[in-house]
Amino acid sequence: VFNAKTAELLSHHQVEIQQKFPKEGWVEQDPKEILKSVQECVERTCEKLQQLNIDITNIKAIGVSNQRETTVVWDKLTGEPLYNAIVWLDLRTQSTVERLLKRVPGNNKSFFKFRTGLPLSTYFSAVKLRWLLDNVEEIRQAVDNGRALFGTIDSWLIWCLTGGKNGGVHCTDVTNASRTMLFNIHSLDWDPELCQFFDIPMEILPKVRSSSEIYGLMKICPSLKSGALTGVPISGCLGDQSAALVGQMCFRDGQAKNTYGTGCFLLCNTGQKSVFSEHGLLTTIAYKLGRDKPVYYALEGSVAIAGAVVRWLRDNLGIVKTSQEVEKLAAEVGTSYGCYFVPAFSGLYAPYWEPSARGIICGLTQFTNKNHIAFAALEAVCFQTREILDAMNKDCGIPLSQLQVDGGMTNNKVLMQLQSDILCIPVVKPSMPETTALGAAMAAGAAEGVGIWSLNPGDLTAVTCERFEPQINPEESEYRYARWKKAVMKSMGWETSEASPNG
Repeated sequence: VFNAKTAELLSHHQVEIQQKFPKEGWVEQDPKEILKSVQECVERTCEKLQQLNIDITNIKAIGVSNQRETTVVWDKLTGEPLYNAIVWLDLRTQSTVERLLKRVPGNNKSFFKFRTGLPLSTYFSAVKLRWLLDNVEEIRQAVDNGRALFGTIDSWLIWCLTGGKNGGVHCTDVTNASRTMLFNIHSLDWDPELCQFFDIPMEILPKVRSSSEIYGLMKICPSLKSGALTGVPISGCLGDQSAALVGQMCFRDGQAKNTYGTGCFLLCNTGQKSVFSEHGLLTTIAYKLGRDKPVYYALEGSVAIAGAVVRWLRDNLGIVKTSQEVEKLAAEVGTSYGCYFVPAFSGLYAPYWEPSARGIICGLTQFTNKNHIAFAALEAVCFQTREILDAMNKDCGIPLSQLQVDGGMTNNKVLMQLQSDILCIPVVKPSMPETTALGAAMAAGAAEGVGIWSLNPGDLTAVTCERFEPQINPEESEYRYARWKKAVMKSMGWETSEASPNG
């Protein structure tokens, strides 16, 4: 919860959501657990506000932000999800992608790029939805019976919170729609030809709205004991990376931010024109802050694994008990001692779009220990950012003079210093790292009919920041980066999609 005049964070609550890995490369979440976590966060945050003697009837608008491509299909009559949500970095659709590619002239994965801004990849919602229609009998039947609704997580939450099976609003915003591969980023509408290509019935798709308008009112949920926020408009909706761009106030051409979450996402505002990348970046919708406001575009570099590598060191290797310890281990050695880690757990995203890559740790000697591996893991996040920043500089023609950063991992000071060293430019971090939530709040508060948040640059409060300046010489940085590139080459072409004997 933010103060609309000062953008100050008043209260917050967070709950970690369980990831499920039913098979290798599969990543799922329970849509009901996601909804429950949102309701719990609302409840707890309202309690915290009351403890601060802040009247919760002062809450004037609600914004929603979400991980973007994650796909869910539910039954509009029962309100029940028909399968777990398939998470954005899930890889089960590799064979679906290959099958679809055969129907594209020249097997060209960029065939739809000028319409969608995206390459044909396991990453986007259309192929996940195609997999669900091909493999889940209940979903096929619900579609045939006219009972199925599809959405990314924003659509699922807004539908549930505005009444669900009793009149819930089925909508999404342009930023989330632009990540489905079914949306034309120029006409700002679902594209009938794309829906035909993926063989997806258009009647299951949500209505596409701007990122800042009243979609519906919060209804009482049985699990919200206090009836908190009933009747408050839900009036902001942005995919998480667009929300962070807004929260970082990157409203001018050429302004960019990098968010360090599960993955890593560098977005650069290209204004009211869509710029198409020659270097493996995506063209995506940055925001459209009002029904009658213009649409703004962004170039985006997406890295699948950032914070997830820390989670992996914790949960899979067990070399740390908490994510914070990785920073401590890395700080103790201050070098990877020639060890390089390419965390291509879900293949490589930008700038390679190489689904056959797999994770590798190389350059190991008898001297290497867990500290070096922790350092190499953090360095991997920085090298991946450097790759997409290089691509962006080539596409935009204007090198960034500093990088604005946000997201959970930015609390790691070793990582932030490393990032500055590897990019050879300053890294600037706002003192309040929850910029994704802030962006959603700004969109909600600025909506027509709410009008309590001004988005005029002159009215926006300057944010206090921490700066990290490069501390190593550029030659050293280039040498390490070249070695990293060598490691990336070794990670490619590892996996073939033919079924292995044990899988």
